[in-house]
Amino acid sequence: MLQDKKLDKSVPIPLYYQLKELIMAEIKNGTYPRDSMIPTEKELSEMFDISRTTVRQAIVEMVQEGWLYRVKSKGTFVSQPKVNQDFIQKLESYNDQIRRTGRTPHTEVLDFRVIKATPEVAEKLKLQPEEQVVYLYRKRYADQEPIVVLETYLPYGCCAFVMEHDFEKESLYTVLSEDDAVKIFCVKRLVEVAEATAKDAEKLNIKKGKPIQFFRTVGYNVFGKPIEFSLARYRGDRSSFEVTIFTDK
Repeated sequence: MLQDKKLDKSVPIPLYYQLKELIMAEIKNGTYPRDSMIPTEKELSEMFDISRTTVRQAIVEMVQEGWLYRVKSKGTFVSQPKVNQDFIQKLESYNDQIRRTGRTPHTEVLDFRVIKATPEVAEKLKLQPEEQVVYLYRKRYADQEPIVVLETYLPYGCCAFVMEHDFEKESLYTVLSEDDAVKIFCVKRLVEVAEATAKDAEKLNIKKGKPIQFFRTVGYNVFGKPIEFSLARYRGDRSSFEVTIFTDK
């Protein structure tokens, strides 16, 4: 319990950071489960004999990082831990990725039809202007909590067969792998931070203006032909992404 812990005021590590680490440790070991209230700023200040300003700095950072959330006039509570994902560096289905984190995936198809390619889609997929593409719009969950909305475009000419599949039950990459000509062999991903739009707020149960991790992905077959163009918008408060880098030595 926190009351049994101490801050080391003899080391050059900031006190707010030490407090933050202690609170996170208690969350991780289950002392403070999801939606439970942590001690107040006043209680923490007295518990560790530090200023409320120091306590507030630790709490603010933990709220910003998604560990805690505040309810006006009630207190500070523990958030659902972020889903740590490493799909940014590997080819793997969303379902497999989420299952590896110990959570249960679920997909809702919001739209699925054949449309004319926009200029951006046509450019990414190397198609003629307004050529037909398959449009697949999905909302994906972890333990019934929405994590990402994903818009995917596929050339209709070579991917028309996907229209016969149910993507609330099937993985797109698994379906594409049935045909070597459209099996995704490699992808290029661009990630940036964006603000949640009104549409994001509605679909992901977040407030407009909150941070979104925005991915643009182009998937290629073994011959280097673009097969998939996807736009994914992840909740910044529920997702973190892991990258492993090796030296060339």
